[in-house]
Amino acid sequence: PPQIKEEEEEPEPPEVKEEQEGFFINENNEEHLDMKQEADTSMEILTQFSCKECEKSFCNRFSLKRHMRTHTGGKTFSCKECKKSFKCVSHLKTHMRAHTGQKPFFCEECEKRFGTVSHLKTHMRIHTGEKNFSCEECKKKCEKRFRTLSHFKTHMKSHTGEKPFSCKECDKSFIDMYSLKRHMRFHTGERPFSCKECEKRFGDISHLRKHMRTHTGEKPFSCTECEKGFCVVSDLKRHMRTHTGEKPFSCKECEKKFGDIAYLRKHMRTHTGEKPFSCTECEKSFWKIYDLKIHMSTHTGDKPFSCTECEKTFSCSSHLKTHMKTHTGVKPFACTECEKSFSKIHNLKIHMRAHTGEKPFSCKECEKSFSCTSHLKTHMRTHTGEKPFACTECEKSFTKIHNLKIHMRAHTGEKPFSCKECEKSFSCSNHLKRHMITHTGEKPFSCEVCEKRYSTLFRLKTHSITHRGDKPLKM
Repeated sequence: PPQIKEEEEEPEPPEVKEEQEGFFINENNEEHLDMKQEADTSMEILTQFSCKECEKSFCNRFSLKRHMRTHTGGKTFSCKECKKSFKCVSHLKTHMRAHTGQKPFFCEECEKRFGTVSHLKTHMRIHTGEKNFSCEECKKKCEKRFRTLSHFKTHMKSHTGEKPFSCKECDKSFIDMYSLKRHMRFHTGERPFSCKECEKRFGDISHLRKHMRTHTGEKPFSCTECEKGFCVVSDLKRHMRTHTGEKPFSCKECEKKFGDIAYLRKHMRTHTGEKPFSCTECEKSFWKIYDLKIHMSTHTGDKPFSCTECEKTFSCSSHLKTHMKTHTGVKPFACTECEKSFSKIHNLKIHMRAHTGEKPFSCKECEKSFSCTSHLKTHMRTHTGEKPFACTECEKSFTKIHNLKIHMRAHTGEKPFSCKECEKSFSCSNHLKRHMITHTGEKPFSCEVCEKRYSTLFRLKTHSITHRGDKPLKM
């Protein structure tokens, strides 16, 4: 066989510059990037992955595809658990955590966890107090700042008056979708938030949080003027007006002002005559739900509030508090015009009208006016003939419950008002006052024609007949 020649060793490359894949080697073995060739290559890549709809260019095909979805609106990645679709797979992965409950990002300050890093960053501003978004419209007035862009955008709608989210059931509109969803629960009756301690359910998570404080006893909002604490910040704001005297809510019908919007709404019913709270047992209606609750006790007979000093019971706590002052003798509300004092401020207000002569409640049937509503209601019975207070012992009825109580003493024989000068007792205070004149000799009733005076009004009227020339009545 022919002899195989041994392979000759290749000679070393000459020490001259030689092109190798866009580089060249000089005598000092220093590598330099061929800038011109790189620029040509970059332009070729950018031209290859450029958007046909706009002028943007991308370095790879994947980035171009993702960009094209902004033009086509394509959402090619869909969730298997629900019907939502997404433009990119990263958004789908983030969405899937809502189903799996996975929360990989946690706060180092507290133990809260989040499904996205953006939610964690937003949460961290609670600890740092950072509020990067400031309102330019109201900066001079309120200087409001916000932690999130969404809260800032929602706030700006309060300046523009924009309310893009409207209810299909009624005419109300809202500045954000969350407020609309919360409102819709009033129509559907849905209450998705339940208390773990009791069975109460709520339509808003904020209402549940407030309710939970009734179990924990937490009162995080405290008054800086006094030591009172409150479960919700709205109660604190309302309380602060008792210190400042501020009354921002005014009635459009009259000049009255109120420190609470709820008090204004109740007051407006005095003008409109609205009584939205009706009794299920009878036909009576009330303009305050508190009055309805008290009225219901007349049907049920329930009197859960009892006096510790005596055996009397009451249907509401305010009546018990007023009654307790009869034992303590406390009358904190004093009249500035005279020496009289009262246990309730309402009674003081009515009494002050005796000095001012104010009678704001007028009868629609006649021209008479009264200083309080109770007197007007009693007077109206003279026109209607109504006598709602009936005696259980006989057939007599009365326009006022006070007259019924006095009448009942005729059956029971009770005479609680006794004379300190003699042993006589009387069923009502007026009879005692009239009797006391016999001891003092006082004659408060004088004749306008002559100077004669009498101890009782009845005797004065009998005397007045003699001046008219009429015969006096036979007694």
